[in-house]
Amino acid sequence: MSVRRFFARVVRHWDTGARNGHDRSMIAPRITRLSADDMIQLAQEASGAWMQFAAIVVLDGSPGLGDLRALIESRLGAVPRLRQRLVRVPYGRPIWVDDAGFEIARHVDEVPCPAPGDRTALLAVAARTVQERLTLAHPPWRITLVSGLGGGRAALVIVLHHLLADGLAGLAVLSGLVDGVRVAPSPSGGAWPTAEQLRVDARAERRRRIAALPGLPGRLRAAAAELLRGGTGTAPRCSINAAPVGQRRALAVAQVDLAAVAATARLVGGTVNDVVLTAVTAALACVLAGRGERLDRLIVSVPISARRRADAAELGNRVGVLPVSLPLVGPTGERLAAVAAVTRSRKTETPGASTALLAPFVRALAAIGAFGAFIGHQRLVNTFVTNVRGPREPLSLGGCRVTELIPVSAISGNVGVAFAVLSYAGRLTVTVVADPDRCPDAARLAELVRINLGELTASTGPYQPAA
Repeated sequence: MSVRRFFARVVRHWDTGARNGHDRSMIAPRITRLSADDMIQLAQEASGAWMQFAAIVVLDGSPGLGDLRALIESRLGAVPRLRQRLVRVPYGRPIWVDDAGFEIARHVDEVPCPAPGDRTALLAVAARTVQERLTLAHPPWRITLVSGLGGGRAALVIVLHHLLADGLAGLAVLSGLVDGVRVAPSPSGGAWPTAEQLRVDARAERRRRIAALPGLPGRLRAAAAELLRGGTGTAPRCSINAAPVGQRRALAVAQVDLAAVAATARLVGGTVNDVVLTAVTAALACVLAGRGERLDRLIVSVPISARRRADAAELGNRVGVLPVSLPLVGPTGERLAAVAAVTRSRKTETPGASTALLAPFVRALAAIGAFGAFIGHQRLVNTFVTNVRGPREPLSLGGCRVTELIPVSAISGNVGVAFAVLSYAGRLTVTVVADPDRCPDAARLAELVRINLGELTASTGPYQPAA
């Protein structure tokens, strides 16, 4: 008997037992459990890492706190997960349920921006806000209105827990809150299921996993190809990975014209992210050289999404990891071609497949209490670069135009600095996210990224310096 026929027989046996023992109407169709990808985030959270990220939404006006709370609450129907919290249950993985004690005031607050109300002051406020830990006792998100920016402006710092969404799904959350985007409200479906419904649902989930077992070897091969192919080896030792990061954060921003970056990428048959990776690694090489550390390469972890599009009805995490070894030697233009060749050679047919290996590895380490120690001293990667394609057209919220979208990614373990990249309305924003004790050079890094992007794009299109 073949392996596939064996598992098919097992599934039929379980299916018959379910039909004979229970009415299928008892299965709660709207029970939403954490996925295997989500469980990675939960394991990291349990190990002490704060798995939350943010977007800074800069507005050309300043809504009042009361009006903002009313506006956000009126639009939560488009993203029902924002009214739900996570609970552990006796059968199966944790589930999302409606938060009976939901209060909009708990999730939307206000802080004034210190003088002079410029971008530097805003980023300092955002850095503190992002590190205020989200509780899992309520829906894990928060919006902070930063009032008092120069020119009568304000900003929203929208903080999401990674259990709720990954970067691309985070855009789906934003799309449900801004003006003019028609998103049909989804039914809540987050009521507490009965113990029997949970048991039957967990059994159905086990049957689905058994049915998928014949495809496991193929999934593991795809995971290994994404995670291991390319022989990146051990990450070079450098000061930004010398010790586990603390809780403080420093943010700095570089912005350039997106069309010019895209034109540069096309010249070498690469992508916008290839141009960003070249500029980022050049900036890091310069800062490290200033510390007396001269490296010939860096290993960068690049998240790879398994999503085709952002969808508020399908949040959570669907992201794999692609580690790439990138050269630091040679003129910037030549290195761009080399970077494009490296990333092109690493592309796989199944984006995001690496979680098939990562999920059991992370959960096993977390189960024995070793994950925190592992990531605090890992030698797999030097830094993270997260790139998300944002809205092409300008947005508005509460009648105020969104002039900037600034991404803020999480850092953890011993990765002292990471880079979050987001395109919006023709502009590409690169945010340096750093532990100021491990990497006190955030502002210098952002300036070097801007300079390197400017040099790379100077001959291919208009260049817009940072505002």
